[in-house]
Amino acid sequence: MPLKALRNELLGTVLGSREAVDLLLTSLLANGHALVTGPPGIGKTTLAQTLATLFSGSYRRIQFTPDLLPSDILGYQLYRPQNGDFEFIAGPIFANFVLADEINRASPRTQSSLLEAMNEQQVTIDGSTRKLADPFLVIATQNDTSSTGTFPLPEPQLDRFLLSIPMSLPDDQTQLEILRFHAGGKSTQILEPVISLEQLIKLQAKTSKISVSDTLQRYLLALCQTTRSIIGQDHSVSTRATLALQKAAQAAAFLDNQESIHPDHVQKIFPHVLRHRLLTEDAPDRDHLLQAVLEQTPVP
Repeated sequence: MPLKALRNELLGTVLGSREAVDLLLTSLLANGHALVTGPPGIGKTTLAQTLATLFSGSYRRIQFTPDLLPSDILGYQLYRPQNGDFEFIAGPIFANFVLADEINRASPRTQSSLLEAMNEQQVTIDGSTRKLADPFLVIATQNDTSSTGTFPLPEPQLDRFLLSIPMSLPDDQTQLEILRFHAGGKSTQILEPVISLEQLIKLQAKTSKISVSDTLQRYLLALCQTTRSIIGQDHSVSTRATLALQKAAQAAAFLDNQESIHPDHVQKIFPHVLRHRLLTEDAPDRDHLLQAVLEQTPVP
């Protein structure tokens, strides 16, 4: 099965990242964008690059820096004096897989240039709208907000990500395995695609058909309403967040080889759908709050 081969390749390349791999595959199957967070040097970029390499589609990496401009991402119109006309120069956003590396090192204005692309799979440049590739996935990496030279991601930008995927320093045994992995030259091996874009589109279509009962949909709504009640902000969990929770739960069920969503699929994915959408400064506080929501909401 292509999906199993894909997961095995990711686990074999980015050691100690089992949870991150499963969450990234969940985002992929749900056709949603992913935000990978954590300190520098723990494999965030490697994970995203490896995923893109294992597909037959196009891939572009954008290194976000403070001087990056929206046109560096979307593209621009170049005037050709020889024929008196303008030629559109496509930016790196025109690819199946786009790695927005260290996204929070660019200004909020530049970050916001991704909003239309991530929400509507199109970009508007000089009044002209252009469709993006299908499938289209943005995988953004974000350093800890306490790192120097970073900007907070605007709230609308955060809401476009289906999932946030936390990565942390692996334990000592895993770090030892990583040292051995690199000492053996395995890190320089060239990976070959194990899944085509056509296969991915079919998998996404199957995922979207995973059954969601009325009872489970009421559970999704109850979780989001409990979150709003605890925070005291009705706008803290948008309708888009509720839809994202349902899509992610469908993908979690598909990965679990189930034909319908169960409560444990929702509970497993809930913190990763909501964590980045809560406007509190401290990440541990967000995790504690979301755990309280799960405990206070009756399970069907």
